[in-house]
This record gives sequence, C-alpha cells and structure tokens, in this order.
Amino acid sequence: MTNVRRPPRSTTADQLLTEVADAVRLQEGPPGVRSVLRALRRLAPASTKDLSRATGLPVPIVAALGNELRRRGLVTKERPSRLTEAGADLVARLGMDLTLDATCRTCDGRELVIPEVLDEAVRRLRALMESGPAADMAIDQSHCTAETKVRRVLALLTAGALPGGSLLLIGDDDLVSLAVAVVGDVLGGPIVERVTVVDISAEILDYIQKVAAGLGTRVETVRHDLRRPLPAELHGRHDVAMTDPPYTPEGARLFLSRAVEGLRPGPAHSVFFSFGGKSPDEMLEVQREIMALGLVTHGYIRNFNEYEGSGILGGVGFFQQLLTTSSTASHQGDYGGPLYTGDKRTRQREYACVACGHKVRVGPGARWASVAALRADGCPTCGKGPFRPGRLVSEAPAPSAEQPAEQAERTEQAERTEQAERTGRAEQAERTGRTEQVAAPVRQAARPRTDTADTPTPAPRTIGWRPPAPADRDALAERAHPYVTRQADERDLPAIGVFEAEIARVSFGEDAIDDPARWAARLGRAMEKSKEGMIVAGRPGEEPVGWCWVSINQNAMTGDRYANFRSLAVSPLDNRSDVAELLLTAGLEFCLANGITEVTGRVHVGNVPMRTVYRKFGFDPTSLAMKLFLPRGER
Repeated sequence: MTNVRRPPRSTTADQLLTEVADAVRLQEGPPGVRSVLRALRRLAPASTKDLSRATGLPVPIVAALGNELRRRGLVTKERPSRLTEAGADLVARLGMDLTLDATCRTCDGRELVIPEVLDEAVRRLRALMESGPAADMAIDQSHCTAETKVRRVLALLTAGALPGGSLLLIGDDDLVSLAVAVVGDVLGGPIVERVTVVDISAEILDYIQKVAAGLGTRVETVRHDLRRPLPAELHGRHDVAMTDPPYTPEGARLFLSRAVEGLRPGPAHSVFFSFGGKSPDEMLEVQREIMALGLVTHGYIRNFNEYEGSGILGGVGFFQQLLTTSSTASHQGDYGGPLYTGDKRTRQREYACVACGHKVRVGPGARWASVAALRADGCPTCGKGPFRPGRLVSEAPAPSAEQPAEQAERTEQAERTEQAERTGRAEQAERTGRTEQVAAPVRQAARPRTDTADTPTPAPRTIGWRPPAPADRDALAERAHPYVTRQADERDLPAIGVFEAEIARVSFGEDAIDDPARWAARLGRAMEKSKEGMIVAGRPGEEPVGWCWVSINQNAMTGDRYANFRSLAVSPLDNRSDVAELLLTAGLEFCLANGITEVTGRVHVGNVPMRTVYRKFGFDPTSLAMKLFLPRGER
C-alpha cells in the first residue's frame, strides 16, 4: 500500500478557519468551516443547498460561510461554487485533498430503496398532498415529500413494527397515517390493525378522516393540544409511535413524552423520531431529553427525510429509531413555555438583494420576520430578488419589564408573517390600511403578555360591542343603501387588488408593493383555502365599493383563538362612513358566529377617521407602536 504524502499542517491555515468561523459567528467553529471546504472539494460545482445537505448546516449559515470564503478569494464568485486555486491550496495544507466517497449510490445513504411495486403509492400520495392542508411554518411545519412518506412506512416494516399492531402518530401534518393506508391499499390489504392520530389541527384531522375512509385501514383521529398530557383513553394502548416534532429541544421533549405516554409499558417498543439538523450544543440538549425519557437510540439515518419548501435545513432531516427500556417514563405535565423555532428566535440577519444590492434585516422586530415573507413581497427598493444571507445583526437588548406589550407584538408579528407563508397570502408585513379618504388602515394589535412578575394587572374586560337591534340594523342598511354586504368571491379579486395596492401605498410609501394584479393573485390564493371572513360591499351584481377581511387566528403560545381585522377599505362615496360601518358590523358578526370573544386591529396614528370608527365600535387602545428611521449607509 502506498503512503500518501501530505503537506504539513499550517498554523496560518488553522488561523484562517478560526477567522472565518468568527466572522459569521459559527457555533460549530473551525470544524464547521472545514466541513464546508471538504464538501466543496468533493461535490464541486456545488450549490448552497447541496453543501447544506452534505454538512448538516442550515442553508443561511452555509451561504454566509460561502460569502466569507468568497471575500477571501477561496471560493469562486460564479455559482454553483468551486474552490479557487487559493482555496484548493488551503484544502491541501489542511490535509483534506483526498476525495473518497463511499456513499451507496443506490439508496443515496438512506439505507432504504422504494420498490417498484410502491411507485403507485408515491404517485397517489403526491396527489393527496396537492389537495391537502398547507404547511404552517409558524409551528415548524414543512411537509415531507411523498417519497419520504413511503420510506417511513418501509422503515416501520423493516423494523418489524408493521404489519400488525397499533401505530400512534404524535402530530401528523406529514400525513403518514394516509401513507400507511395507501401502501396497504396498493399491497392489497391493511398493514396495521389501527392507526391513531393526535393533532391540534381540525383541518388536518378532517382531511385524514375524509381520505382514509375509502382506503380500508382503521384510522382514529383525536384533536388534542399536545401541551397537555394525552387523554387517559390513549395511555398505554399502542405498540409503536412516530413523531416529527417542532425542531427545538423543548419540542422534542414534549412530543416524545406524549409518544411514551401512548406506548404499552415495557422495553423494546419503538419510537420513530424525525428531526432537523442542529448545532452540536443544541443536539446535545435533544439527546439529553431522549435519555431523560429512558429511551435509547437503536438506529439513525442522516438526510433520510426530505421536505418541500424547507430551505433552512437544506430540505432534509434525520430519522431515528428509539427503543423503550424498563426505565422509560414520561414525567411531562402541562407545558406552557417556548416550543417552536419562532418562539426562540432572538436575532436578526441581514439579507442583500441580488438585483440591486439593497440590504434588509430579517427576524424578530424587523419588518419581515422570515426570509420567505421577504421573498414573497420582493425587495423594498427594486421589488425584485432573490436575497443572499449575510451577517447576523448584533444582539438587541431584551425588552424590559416595562415593555411587555412590545415584546408580545414582535412574537405575534412573527407568527402572523410566517402564517402568511403557509397560506400563500404573503401579506405585506406590518399591514396597515388606506387613508381616511379611501379606507381604514388596519394592523394587528399587540396582546399584552402576562408571564412576567412586573407586568401590570390587566383591567377587567368590558364588552365593547353587541349586535345591533333589528331597528338599528334597518337604520344602518338604509344609510348604506344602495350598498349591501356579501361574501367575497373570485369575481371580486380585481377590485380587491386595487384596494390592497392602495393600502400598501399609503402604508409604505416608496417601499410599497402597489401592483393590484399581484395583490389580486395573492388574495386569490388565500381565497382558495377559505373565503370565510372575506366580505365586500356593493350594489347587487356590480363591482365592490368596499372590502373587509377578518381572519381567525390561534396564538401558538397560548392556544387562544382571536380575530384580526386585516383590511378595511371603502371607495370615496357620499355615504362612505356608513358603508364602512356596514362592513365592520358584518365582520364582527362573523366573529361572533365563530365563537370569537377577542378582536384586534391596528390603525395608523394619523388616520383620525378610522380611529373614530374603532372608538364608535368600542375598541380600546392597548399598545403604541413607535418607529424610527435612520440614514442609510452610515454605521
């Protein structure tokens, strides 16, 4: 065997790795930079996503590392990326110039290959995904591919967990229950005695029940908030469990603990656990949670799960088989702390528009809570994109005890903006409405937090509005005549697009996305999911002269349902204020019909007419938003 001579390790090269890691504040330090260089040496030319999958580092981190290496002349400016001559020399000096890839070319390292007999199952699941519920990124949902669903079923079969027995799914936005049923249908009979799905989403559960009814597999659905222990009737009843929890240590502990609650007592029962790549310190927390539950790792496959639209982790995650032991037990009671990634995000990142170079901050407290929302709206300077991630912004000081409402506002703003990604609405962040001549600006109000000792005791709630009496309703209808309200539909989208474009123009000035066609398209996508809460006013059979949009939301932290007045707009009319009152009344009655007892909205401080309307309907001010603009280009 011939020995390979390598150049001596250079202290300068090691220092360079440290400098690059420090420049992007990489938690993995110099080893993380080495992993990117090694992957680039092996995969070149390689995209950022390819490198993310190869290293397990999030896409924004890999992109930031690539930019830093590019600035130092180690990576080509052209994309897909390659090492420059200097970069190749650095790799050689670090002793990483040996390329040897032993990854299985058949399974691509996933250990399982979908047999041809299940190709039909993949096609059918792909079709079910297209018509199924959308992913809610605010709660860390990102649907796995149809191929991944089938691979998960194959993993259950390979491990001997199926056929037969009972399967418990702790959360099932990935529709694994339907994958089990579809695979059984393709193979000619059920492969499991019973599947139980526990999820908080009525939409997901209803869809599962609707589809599973015709597939021959017994699927039970239980709507339940997993922040609370499983219902007693689910305890100790299942042979195997599977979960794909929120990608936080807290999410892993909570969902795994619920899986443990539902398993039969005793050792050697399997829990199949999907999770996204995290830093070593974060993964240590996750492993500690697994050990604390008395579970042991029996198998681990990196990059097993592929997800649609989950660019942050390169669209992949690991798949782990855990086994119960004689010490396995869940001690998790009710849980009320942070759970989702958005709950724990504390820093902003700077993104640069590729088209014009303008830099935008994204994250908590910024105009865009996520880069997906920024992409949907486009660059505030040129309206284009895409965007390249840059440096992390220095840590902002934590809100003081005297500022609980501002902190809650940032949390709810992030929830609202990321929810817009899921539904396709991609609304302009920090929505406001139109001028007093045209419409009423509306933005979501902050809901004061009550989890700090210094938070003032809130005043007792008073009922600010009640449905009008028949005589008052008749009088309002007479004042608003000849205009009446009805539910909006597709024929109204051009007019709604004009309203929304004007709302954006008044709210954001030169930064506004004010193309009515773009707004019409976005509202059209939202309308495909649900028209409820979308109300227009106009003459019967004619184009709308007013528009109101009320959405029903659920606070991801508390589980409380509340309504948000997203838009209220009325064209210039002689009886404009009466039509606005008619629309607002219809919106509030929609809230009452859906059991909502809290309604929020925000209005620009200069919009006196709309503030007057809110006051007339009994709205009380609960927070004051403050904004400051600084000169560009100055540090």
